[in-house]
Amino acid sequence: MKDIKGIIVLEEASLLNNNTYKIPSICKYLITVNEIDGLIELLKYLRNNNIKYFILGAGSNVVLGDYFDGAVIKLNGLNYVNINDLDVVVGAGTMMGRLTMKTVEANLTGLEWAINIPGTVGGSIVGNAGAYNSEMFDSLVSIKVLNDNLEIQSIKKEDLIYNYRHTNIKELKLVVLEGTFRLDKGNKEESLELIKDRCERRCQSQPLDMPSAGSVFRNPDGDYAGRLIEQVGLKGKTLGGAQISLKHANFIVNTGSATSKDIKNLIELVQKEVKDKFDIDLIVEQEILDWK
Repeated sequence: MKDIKGIIVLEEASLLNNNTYKIPSICKYLITVNEIDGLIELLKYLRNNNIKYFILGAGSNVVLGDYFDGAVIKLNGLNYVNINDLDVVVGAGTMMGRLTMKTVEANLTGLEWAINIPGTVGGSIVGNAGAYNSEMFDSLVSIKVLNDNLEIQSIKKEDLIYNYRHTNIKELKLVVLEGTFRLDKGNKEESLELIKDRCERRCQSQPLDMPSAGSVFRNPDGDYAGRLIEQVGLKGKTLGGAQISLKHANFIVNTGSATSKDIKNLIELVQKEVKDKFDIDLIVEQEILDWK
């Protein structure tokens, strides 16, 4: 496997710095991919040798398990932003904040809302990430993927199923390689003012001083998950090293020693209490990885 061109392999690797909760997870192989041909060869090798694998973006919006007896793949090398008039082609490994700033510098508007999304473009497309009543699929035109046969394929947005914080990309067993967005002509100075406002609002409302993975639950129709969690008296609740944030109840933070189990137990407690009091089933927005 280490002989495959364009990949870097670490064995028994820590994922502490590869997830925003800062959970001290371990994987058997941590593999960084720098080119598509290397990714295809790698996936063929893993399949032929019955090695489990998981593709991880920036590690935001996920709750990792303690140990993964397989390969965690990072598409860091697919990190490019190509702008042609209003069309923007972006590699899956590009961070959302970098994409936003590249488009603003080019006097394009439409992605200012994404400045604080702490994920990669690939992961954000898969989960249809969003903020401030905007989301990835608002300006997405198409994606380039590896299909389950390890063939490169282009898919139009209209041929995918997507809704609030969800797509069918994983169900189709697709690996996102890049996305194409169509934006509008904008004004750099106006965009920078909007970004400044978004950053100030985020600092005021979110617990940025502690490790977290963003909003834990989807907001139910006509309500807010944070309000419901406060109403059941769980704001500030701590289990092990995990705590429901005192600043925003729809965030779970790592107080310093949180494990995957701590976070999952706190999520289950919130769901039970909200269900018991309001008969509302809170849907988890974060992806919980129960690695075996």
